[in-house]
Amino acid sequence: MYYFRPAQERGTANFGWLQSKHSFSFGYYYDRMHMGFSALRVINDDTVRPGAGFDTHGHRDMEIISYILEGAIEHVDSEGNRFVVPAGEVQRMSAGTGITHSEYNHSTSQRLKFLQIWIQPNRQGIKPGYEQKSIIQTKKLTPLVTPDGRDDSLTMQQDASLYRLHLKSGESVVLDTRIRPGYLHVIEGSATFNSNHKMMAGDGLGLFKEDIQLQAGIDGITALWFDLPHQ
Repeated sequence: MYYFRPAQERGTANFGWLQSKHSFSFGYYYDRMHMGFSALRVINDDTVRPGAGFDTHGHRDMEIISYILEGAIEHVDSEGNRFVVPAGEVQRMSAGTGITHSEYNHSTSQRLKFLQIWIQPNRQGIKPGYEQKSIIQTKKLTPLVTPDGRDDSLTMQQDASLYRLHLKSGESVVLDTRIRPGYLHVIEGSATFNSNHKMMAGDGLGLFKEDIQLQAGIDGITALWFDLPHQ
């Protein structure tokens, strides 16, 4: 069984300083058919103009992952932390008992592009915390965030793992969800699955109780793969 989420059907928001595409219901965009997948609640594809950003706002009991595609994001929070997360790095924030923060485009001349990802934790009321790092691609599926920090990945408070998938032109990989559900979000490039279904940048694919063969198109593919718990 699979759930396909075409890029062009995602929810959108345009505030001038921010253009966002929502894979799942978020903010003013609500669609009861797209409320998340397993513990994965949000994938927002955000573009922020130079010098602009999200004013101070609060979060609670959520694992929030920022995957930076272009530019750098500056983060300031109520715990006294100030971070700059550049393109190529990944940050995980555990909101836990509650935290307020602001996020801004660190540049006054270049745009910021990043994926904002929310995963529901399996334990509430934990102490807020952060991790961030640059993780080099070492294989087709390289772990970025895992429950136990394996292979030098970041950690999260959920029995879920986030991988960066990278395939060169013509390469393939088997995604097996016969035991646990999974979700694929394409960042760039293209691929086909099961020989005849094509995926492009921004497309999403939720899988459950099957395995598929994903083969990269002529331009290769970079994507995020979520191994998720049953819920």
